Parts: sequence; structure tokens; C-alpha cells
Amino acid sequence: MLIGEVARRSGVSTRMLRHYDTLGLVRPTGRTVGGYREYAAEDVRRIFHVECLRSLGLSLRQVARALEDPAFEPSALVGDLIRRTEDRLEREQELLDRLRAVDASAPAGWEDVLRIVELLRGLGSPSAARRQQAVLSPAEDVPVPTELLAGAVLTEADPHVAGALRWALARAGGDGLASVAPGMRAADAEVRRRAVLAIAAMSGDESTAVLAEALRDPDATVRRHAALALGTRGVTAAVPTLVGMVVDGTNDVEAAEVLGALSRDPACADRVMAALVDELAAHPEDPAVRIRLAQALAEMPATAARDVLRRLSHDDDRAVALIASALAGVLDG
Repeated sequence: MLIGEVARRSGVSTRMLRHYDTLGLVRPTGRTVGGYREYAAEDVRRIFHVECLRSLGLSLRQVARALEDPAFEPSALVGDLIRRTEDRLEREQELLDRLRAVDASAPAGWEDVLRIVELLRGLGSPSAARRQQAVLSPAEDVPVPTELLAGAVLTEADPHVAGALRWALARAGGDGLASVAPGMRAADAEVRRRAVLAIAAMSGDESTAVLAEALRDPDATVRRHAALALGTRGVTAAVPTLVGMVVDGTNDVEAAEVLGALSRDPACADRVMAALVDELAAHPEDPAVRIRLAQALAEMPATAARDVLRRLSHDDDRAVALIASALAGVLDG
């Protein structure tokens, strides 16, 4: 076959076929009387082999070595190509995310584009101080895309930067909630913890509903963050988790204060008192738990907690008895 027909059948341009010939990669077996290149079936097969290897990202030099050297091992080269491709895809994804963030900010001109790119660079800085500054000092006339803030808050490990991000996201209102709520379905518990803290900083019935769902999260820390936020909003469904925090000694002071606030509602006070008394009965031999429960009782309305604390002042453990007696005296005063 002449070069034109080979080009039509193989899809490789005549220019590239000539290039292959010059490199010695695919040389036609013969020549016509007029000196034109004439390809045999084996030559065409080699062309297809070359194209197959090129489709994997091999350079022409690597293709030649693969076809000519019988001792050539493909595993190392393929592994290297995989790593390079993964790196390239990561860079391409970063670029795509950056372009989407710029597009979401609805820039009115190139100045707006430059400002949002500066923000993106700030959020991507290895310096926590620089990231925090980027969040707290945005250009006032350029809206920060909530998707960008949500993505940052779900990955930020520094507590100060995370706090700034949560503040900025809370200011976004409903859009902020919609952007960060998918984080509550992440497989990584740490991502869900960051998401629930961000949602706890938001107001409104929709955020409360998401927090109520979080009370069933398999991760205890997520449940605790949700319970503290819900308790401050007067949601009584948080009571069991809050009482459990007092028993476990995890953020027990905060939990006790929230339980006390809930107990200002007479309809909830009886439920909280019953839960605390039940835990006292469940831990007769654990003075540390009983002390924490006594301290939580001191946050309850005096009329409800006084009698329980007086009984505790006769506890078999001296430390429990002394603390309960002192707390009962405070309530009496």
C-alpha cells in the first residue's frame, strides 16, 4: 500500500508517517519504481502498535524502545506514567475548581477575577495566619462563593482559621447551609465534625433540622457538637446526649450549663431531673460520675435540685457528700 492509502486506513496523517520513517520507527518495506513509499501488512501492523503505545502517553523514543528491545520491562514505565497522569489530573482538578469558584463569584470584570484568585491563593497558603487573613479580609465588592467557603471549612485543621471560615459561612445564610450540609454525609468522621460545627454556627429551622439528624451520627463527637447546639436552641431531643456528656466527663461543664438552660422550661425540667437522678442510681460506686452529676444538678432550678443534693450530702463517698452539701448550701442561699 502506498502512503496515502495507509493514512486513510490507519487514521495517521501522511506527515506523521513520514516522521515515523525519518525516525526509523516505522519504515516502509519497499519502494515503488517511482520511489514512493510502499507499506507491507507488517508495516501497517507496526503503525497500529505505535499508535496504541502512544495512546498510553509514551513518547516516540519510549515507543521505539518498547518495540525494539525484547528485554524492556513495561511495569516500571507504566507505573511512572500512572503517577504522572495522576499528578496531571490533580493539577487539572485544581484548575477546574478554581475556574468554578471564579465563575460562582459572577465577576463583573477582570478586577473581580483577580480578587477572587487572590482569595483562592490565600486559602491555599501553607500559613494558617495567611489563610485566616484571606477569610477575614475579603474584597467587600466581590462575593465569596459559598461552595469555596464550604470546601475550605470541611478541610481546615487549624482551629482559628476554621472559626473564621465558620463565621464567614454563617453570614452566607441558606446558601452556606446548602453548601456545607453534604459534609454531614462524608465517610470521614473528621469531615462530619467540621460540618456540624459549621452548621451549629448557623441559625434557622433548616440548620436545626440538620443538627437533629446529627444526633444519630455514629461518631460520638458529632453527636455531642449537635447536642450542645440544639440544647441552646431549646430542642429537648438533645437531653439524652447532654446527660451522657456529663456522665462521660466530655465537655461536661458546657453540657450541664445547657441542661440548666433547658430546665428553665418547666415542661423540660422534669425530664432533665429524671435523667440525672437515673444516672445517679446507675453509678452508685463511681464518685467521679456522681460529682459531675451533682455539679450538673446545681445548674437546675433550685426547687427541683435541692432535695436531690441534700440526699447526696449523705453519700458514702466523702468527696461526693462534701461537694453536694456545698452545692445544696448555695441553692439554699
